[in-house]
This record gives sequence, C-alpha cells and structure tokens, in this order.
Amino acid sequence: MNITELARILRISPQELRDLLPELGFAIGQKAIKVDNNTAKKIIKDWPIFRRQWEQRKAVERAKKQDEAILPKEKKTILIPPVITVRALAEISQIPVNRLLQELIKNGVFTSINEKIDFDTAVIIGADLNLDIQLLAETDADEKTKEEKKLKDILDSEKPEDLQSRPPVIVVMGHVDHGKTKLLDSIRLTNVIAGETGGITQHIGAYQVARKDRKLTFIDTPGHEAFTAMRSRGAKVADIAILVVAADDGVKPQTVEAFRIIEAAKLPFLVAINKIDKPEADVMKTKQDLANQLNITPEDWGGKTICVPISAKEGTGVEELLDMVILTADAELGDSLRANPEAEAAGTVVESNVDKAAGPVATLLVQNGTLRVGDQLCFEDVVYGRVKSLKNYKGEEIKEAGPSVPVKILGLKISPSVGDILYVGAGKKLKMRKIKSTDVKKEKIMSIAQPENADDATAKVNLVIKSDFLGSAEAIEESLMKINTEKVKVKIVAKGLGNVTEGDVKRAEDSNSQIICFNTKMAPNVENLARSKNIDVHFFSIIYDLIKYVKEEMQKLVPEEIIRIELGKLKVLAIFRTEKQQQIIGGKVLSGRPENEAIVNVWRGEDFITTGKITGLQSAKQEVKFVEEGEECGLKFEGQPVILEGDILEFYREDHNIEKI
Repeated sequence: MNITELARILRISPQELRDLLPELGFAIGQKAIKVDNNTAKKIIKDWPIFRRQWEQRKAVERAKKQDEAILPKEKKTILIPPVITVRALAEISQIPVNRLLQELIKNGVFTSINEKIDFDTAVIIGADLNLDIQLLAETDADEKTKEEKKLKDILDSEKPEDLQSRPPVIVVMGHVDHGKTKLLDSIRLTNVIAGETGGITQHIGAYQVARKDRKLTFIDTPGHEAFTAMRSRGAKVADIAILVVAADDGVKPQTVEAFRIIEAAKLPFLVAINKIDKPEADVMKTKQDLANQLNITPEDWGGKTICVPISAKEGTGVEELLDMVILTADAELGDSLRANPEAEAAGTVVESNVDKAAGPVATLLVQNGTLRVGDQLCFEDVVYGRVKSLKNYKGEEIKEAGPSVPVKILGLKISPSVGDILYVGAGKKLKMRKIKSTDVKKEKIMSIAQPENADDATAKVNLVIKSDFLGSAEAIEESLMKINTEKVKVKIVAKGLGNVTEGDVKRAEDSNSQIICFNTKMAPNVENLARSKNIDVHFFSIIYDLIKYVKEEMQKLVPEEIIRIELGKLKVLAIFRTEKQQQIIGGKVLSGRPENEAIVNVWRGEDFITTGKITGLQSAKQEVKFVEEGEECGLKFEGQPVILEGDILEFYREDHNIEKI
C-alpha cells in the first residue's frame, strides 16, 4: 500500500506516519513510498492502540523538554521559611507556578497559587525539581515572618491597664442566594441589594450597627465559590461568624466550604436559618442537614450551637440574632475583645482599589489604636502614604477611627494588598520603582500573573484582566485557574486595577490576548487603538458571566478526538453494478451490525485493498439503517470501484469527541 493512502486512512500526514512507524517497531525508512499489505493491515487494525502509545510518548517527551527548559540544570539551593505560599516559592526558585502546582498534585496536594505549604511539603516536591530546599536560619526566618506577626506583637505589647473593650467583628458567610446580603441589609436598614449587579455582593464591605448600646462591626463576604479567596480572608480579621443557611434549600456545597473556613479560623459561630417566611421552609429538616452533613448540633437539641430562625426579608428574628451575637461575644470571647484606643493605629486591609481621581484607596479595619487624619501608614517598614481623608461605611468624612472601626483611607501612594497589616510609624521612604522590583506583593498592581509555559501542545486563552478592586482580580484569577484542563488553559498575561490603558492594549497585542474588564471602562482614544489593533475587549459586571465567557472561549480550542467504533464485517457475495466512483453489491453479514453511512475497509484475504463509504443499505428491498448478523443485504459503496466477490468489508464509524469544559 502507498504510504500516502495509508496516511489518509489513518488521518495523519505521510511524514508523521514515517516518523511514527519506526517508534512503534516497524522498519519503515524516511524515504519509504509503500508499505507491504500485511504491515498495513496490522497498522490499521491496531491504530487506536498505536496512536495512544505515540501520544503518551510524545507527552512524556514534551514534559521532559519542558522540564529541561524551566528546571535548574544543576542542583539549586534555596532558603525558605517554615511556611510559604506557592506563588512565593515560584518566585524564589524561578520555576513556573504551573509546574509547582503540577508537582504538588502528583504528590496528592491540591492547592492554589495563593495558599501556603509547609517546609516538608516543599522539600518533597523540590527533590523532583532539582531543588535543594533548606530552612531559613532562625534570624532570617524571623526577618521574613516578622510582618506576619506584627499585629499580634502590637496587641501583646499593650499593658492590660491600657486596654478597653472594643466591638466584636462579625463575618457573615454561607451559600450564594441564601440571603447573606439581605440579612445585612435588614440589619443596617439600608437597601444594599438594589445597588448590586446580579444580586450578589461584588466586594467585601464592612459596616457598623448599634444594638442595646453595643456596637457591632460586620464584614460582608460574597457567597459564590468564585470568591473563595475573599471569603477566606474575611475570616482572618473576624471574631465571630454567622453561617447563613436557607430553610427552603438546606446545606449546600458552599455552605460546607464556608463552615470549613470558619473551623480553620477557629471562630465561635452561630447559624442563621433564613427564609422561614417561605411556604416550603422546613427548619427541622435544615437542622437535620446541619447535624448530618456538618456535625453541628443545635442548642435546642442538646448541642452548643445557637441556631436562630430568621426572615431577612420580613425582618423576623433579626433582633434576636443580634442579641445572640452579643451573648456569644460575651460568653466565648470575654476579655479578648480589648484594644488600646490611645496607641498608634494598626489594622488589616479588607479591600483595595485604585480610584481614577483619588488614586490608591484602601478599606482598613482598625484593630488597635486610633487612626487619625494626617497619620503616616507603613507596611513592612515602608511608607505607603499619609492619611488625607477618612470615610466611614456611610461615606461620611470622619476625623478618627478607633478599634473595630472599618474606614476608607485616601492619600496612599501605594495600593496595598488585601490582608496587609498597615500601621502608623516612621518607616522608610522608597521610590515606587524600587518597591515594585523587590516586593512581590506590590507587583499585584500590574504583574505577570503566570510564568510562560513551555508546553506548546497545550492550547491557551490569553487574557489581560483589568478590574476595579484588587479583591475582584484575585477572585477572578483563582476562579479561572480552577477551570483549566490538561488540553486548554487560561493564561493571565497581566492583571491590573483601573480603566484600560494604551499600555494594556500593547500588552494584549504583543501576547495575542483578549482584554477582560470587570467593572472598569475604556477611554474613547484607547477604544479606537484597540479597534485598530483588532484587540477583543469584553466588559463584565457579573463574575458568573465573565467565567462563562472564558469557558466558551476555551471550548473553542478543545482539540477534537476521533474515536473509531467497530460495527461489523460483511462478505461480498455479488457485484450488481460498477460505475466510475461507486458499486452496487450484495453480501452477508458475518459479525456485528453494519450501519448505513458507515466507513468500510476492503480486505481481500490478508491484503488491504481500499477504503470507502456506504451510502445506501437495503434488506428485503427496503431501505434500512442497519443489518443484523447473519442477514443478507444490498449496499451502495462509494470509493474506488475495485471490490470483487469474496472480499470482506470491515464496517466502522468515527465519533468526534470534544471534551466539555
């Protein structure tokens, strides 16, 4: 058989076939024109197995070449602290994040780029990456981790006689659409939902309310799984958690996820069973779900967990819930809810964004001391700016903010990251460029989010992401990483805050990327530039729509897999008509169930003759779709008219399988 004909049957190029056959054990040279029929028969018959072997071998070779390109050629020694994020380990080792994640998964560790791994885990994966990972010396480790302990050290250094009671900080968590935002809306008596796109909380917000002459601070975290990172960090600054569960829906996967975060943060918590006003609400069944799925035993069942039935929509039970929050704070936290209002302020950033007019803006939850207008704020001993203006959660200008008070800060020179500890101090004044080049955290303002992957076989959707808030950008990135597959991946070329600039268009052009805008805009001159460069720009205000769009773009790049399905064999008994490109023949089914529109291979003894297609099938002079084993039939064959009596027709069908993203 001619090499070209065999390649056409196998649906690969002749040169690919010449390259492949020697690897599979067939002595076929690079200049071969023909293959003997016995060899061709074996190749065609076992082609699905051969192709899988070839693809697996190529995948191994690609992975090996990729590792040679990105891994250190000689053993590289790096020093790390006892706990480190995957992103930071990638920066120190100069190995792409994706390769580290791949090695972690291979060792049974499923994590994300922003999550931390311990030293032992790092050592295990480092062994296969040509890394000699060693623990930082105690003094170096202290230097690296001192900022993480900064707030704790500040609080621990206060004299007991200087401490005063502060309001508890409450985080509201739970499944999407179970009514978290409506509950906060009911608590605050302000209609927040009406101003939210798509009915979900787009950013973490912090609010204060008063109940029985006691102030309570609430942190609002989004409920969708796309905001896992935002929800997790919400628990880091909270004292108490409220787990919201809908009485008409029960425990859902995101309810479980929220509860695991509460458990990990070791927060005292209450359960608010919401939507009891609905006809289908079943409080008892909801409590059973809590007991069975989360091992939460309600207080009225003899357990320790307070469960309060409420209707956020009607306002029913909300006051009782607040009373239970105060009771929990007094019983569970006691003297731990204390801070020194006379000290210099320190607190945690719960939101950060870049305002077009005001520049970097951050929402800070003050956790000790009192923050005042004019104070100079630092992070890691670097001056971030001086407070020019303070605004409370109502948007009102205030002069100072004490412990447990959330406040929006204007006047910063650098945009902090969510979770950063800002404190009042002298600090060092460094140039922005120097900070950007030395501090990985600050690179989030506009950073290369994923190192280049040398695996050219993996299709990629390249994106430049612009968002209004840093928290949104982090949540979008984490969500997009979750939808990656082995065949198609999302590559975030760059991400940043604020409106699209000409620089973003240039980045997109250089990297063949689309620009994705989340709650941001584009100036007319930039829009014209993007249009002239044929850069696709898409605007979203709901994260679900953004993720859905990217999935659709990924789906377009999923390679098609052709699966051969054997249908049966037929022996040719008669040739009724022979024309230029077709024959009418009769035969008897030897095995299987041949179908109309099937592809057939023609065999004469041990020799392969040709391939064609069946375009008509008759049994008892009736048009049929298939013929059973043992039956005789007539059929129309389209292809080279070379079939003779006694030939065997091998029927098969090719299914085009596309992996669903």
